[in-house]
Amino acid sequence: MKKLFTLILVFVFMYASAQNITNKIVIDQFGYRPTSKKTAIIRNPQTGFDAGESFSPGSTYEVINSENQQVAYSGTITPWNSGAENTSSGDQAWWFDFSTVTTFGSYYVYDPTNNVKSYTFKIAENVYEEVLKHAVRAFFYQRSGHEKTVQHAGLYWADNASHVGDLQDLNCRKYDSSNDSSTELDVHGGWYDAGDYNKYSIWTSNYIVELLRAYQENPTIWTDDYNIPESGNGTPDLIDEVKWGLDHLLRLQLNDGSIISIVDAGHASPPSAATEQSLYGGVNTSSTLASSGAFALGATVFENLGMSSYANELQIAAEKAWNWAIINPNTLWQNNDAAYSSVGIGAGKQEVDDYGRLKYKLRAAVYLLELTGEINYKTFFDNNYSQIHMMQWTHAYPFEDEEQDILLEYTRLNDASESIANNILSTFSTAMNGNDNFSAYENEKDPYRAHMKDYTWGSNKQKCSVGNMFYQVEQYNANSSKADLGIEAAEEYLHYIHGVNPMGLMYLSNMYDYGGDNCVNQFYHSWFYEGTDYDEYGFSLYGPAPGFLTGGANPQYSIDGCCPGGCGSSENNAKCDFNGRDNLLNQPDQKSYLDFNSGWPSNSWEVTENSNGYQTEYIRLLSKFVYLSKINTSREVTADFTIFPNPANEFFIIKGAEKLHWELFDTSGKRIQSGKHKVLETKDIGSGIYYLKVNSNGSFKTIKLVVHN
Repeated sequence: MKKLFTLILVFVFMYASAQNITNKIVIDQFGYRPTSKKTAIIRNPQTGFDAGESFSPGSTYEVINSENQQVAYSGTITPWNSGAENTSSGDQAWWFDFSTVTTFGSYYVYDPTNNVKSYTFKIAENVYEEVLKHAVRAFFYQRSGHEKTVQHAGLYWADNASHVGDLQDLNCRKYDSSNDSSTELDVHGGWYDAGDYNKYSIWTSNYIVELLRAYQENPTIWTDDYNIPESGNGTPDLIDEVKWGLDHLLRLQLNDGSIISIVDAGHASPPSAATEQSLYGGVNTSSTLASSGAFALGATVFENLGMSSYANELQIAAEKAWNWAIINPNTLWQNNDAAYSSVGIGAGKQEVDDYGRLKYKLRAAVYLLELTGEINYKTFFDNNYSQIHMMQWTHAYPFEDEEQDILLEYTRLNDASESIANNILSTFSTAMNGNDNFSAYENEKDPYRAHMKDYTWGSNKQKCSVGNMFYQVEQYNANSSKADLGIEAAEEYLHYIHGVNPMGLMYLSNMYDYGGDNCVNQFYHSWFYEGTDYDEYGFSLYGPAPGFLTGGANPQYSIDGCCPGGCGSSENNAKCDFNGRDNLLNQPDQKSYLDFNSGWPSNSWEVTENSNGYQTEYIRLLSKFVYLSKINTSREVTADFTIFPNPANEFFIIKGAEKLHWELFDTSGKRIQSGKHKVLETKDIGSGIYYLKVNSNGSFKTIKLVVHN
């Protein structure tokens, strides 16, 4: 018997080993939640760099349990659009729906006809729990002026604190007074903005708001064990990371309330090797308004977490910034601009136009209204919200996700005008039914199930934005008939990032130890730059740190105009003809990507550079689908509402909260219901123990419920 068992094991091993992994079957490389829609995409390239790799799938596909090689599901595949080529991807495609597989475990999709299989993936309720930690930890690696010890950064990415040397961030001088010690200020902290080490106040404010919204939208999932220096202090590590950013912004506020717009920093690999002088830029209205909103939202969240002293400091900063901006509504300052004597200060242009300043003023008004209840903020919003393009065009799209967020945030406030809130929600609902949103999803416009009309620089950020937009239909109760479909669609955009795309690529860096199979191996970043020890996974000594989201497919990418023969030297000209160039240029939109990290003149930053803006949008989308192996109820604040009767056999009533959003979880952490009404019927759920999480006015409370049916 023992011999027979051994032979069976050998056979199973040989059977599994004989199957070849193919990039023609793409799945979410991390996996799926049990209740998720699960669709493997089978692809036959028609146009693009891989057009010669034809693939003819069998008609029947299987889901195989990778641990015992048993068939968990078998079914037929369905051709996308009757077998037509999709111009966005350049592929012919088929769908294999295996949503009925819900048992926890490790699986792969198998084509018996061709004896090929997909990468292995997991089905589990908490399949994204560890992924979220690494996505947030990317901000720790981006910290400026903070030591990265082996304990927290790992052996490969340990580094001393950067930009804290002489004439750097601790005693930084003004951009036009680099030799004047009287201009010195302490501007340390914050995050490297992207692949560059500069810090832009508008964008830092945006990152803070996005992270705080991610926290508010699902507060029970954020734990205190992300292995950052603050871990174990009793505060969710996401909030600790947010405070690192807020502390930096507070240092940039001058006594009159205005905010310094930028800190220009030197570059080297590793970051601590940078020795160039740091310089700070001028103040402007846009940075001041953007920071005011971030301070105000931060004050609300930190107050609800019981950190009243810090919340009060943030409120004072928010109101000072608002008051300065009221007096100085059009103070401009452009970095890297000869007209402002700022050439060489920073990289990206941070200044905005009139519409941009309106956006940030509306955001500040919303969060100051929530924080203080003062009528002047409500009056400004009510008188100006209709200027936002979504209201004027009845159009929702990812390039104005910030503006749309501001409008939707207003609708959840206790002090919101009911008619205006209803107008916003009605307009958003109509806009989401448009050609590029629900209509595109319901009509199966994209074979990879994550339609987006326009692919540009930073397309992965826009993918995540569309996913968040779909989820907001349920989140803000904009259209109850489309709520479940919106959640389903949102998750498809997450799957795109995790490998359900024509490249079969997980657009996160170096996640091989955490479930990834075909990850980003290199991307444009001053730390992980070409030729350094951190250059490329599998080739350089260390490779890049894990968890960074890259820019994504960009059909608008172009090599520098000096190419092929005008880049100043034969050595520079040779860089125009880089490895993989032909696989990047003139490709279908979704194939306009290459795993490379070289600088000028190949300009890889247009395709592969990371950005904290991409990262926050991904974190916000990912966190909506994270369920913990254990319900987290730490750091809750006693909120002013009660729930009765408890136990109950017909219904529960939530009493005391004016506006609320609740979610009901079973003991495994699986969300089974959500809503905004105050009477929760229990007739459709079985007897047992449940956890009800109630969010109201930025605070939340999780209560154990007992149901007797």
